[in-house]
Amino acid sequence: MDKYITPDVLEVKALDDYLLKILFNTKEEKIFNMKNLIENNKIYFRLKDKDYFNKVKPRGETIEWENGEDVSPEILYYNSKSI
Repeated sequence: MDKYITPDVLEVKALDDYLLKILFNTKEEKIFNMKNLIENNKIYFRLKDKDYFNKVKPRGETIEWENGEDVSPEILYYNSKSI
């Protein structure tokens, strides 16, 4: 896959410890760890609330929460670990 083209997110599920299980349209399943982003970037402060964190939804090539927090598609895809 081209380094700058990322697949769409079909499903995302919040797990414990700020992990996200993601299913891409390539049928790849990956785990993305949000902990570092949440701890080191103040735009993600709402995600510290587990109930809010759990409300994550797929949105095209990325994921999003109801107040607009999202993750760069490239970071989301290339920094996730295949499962």
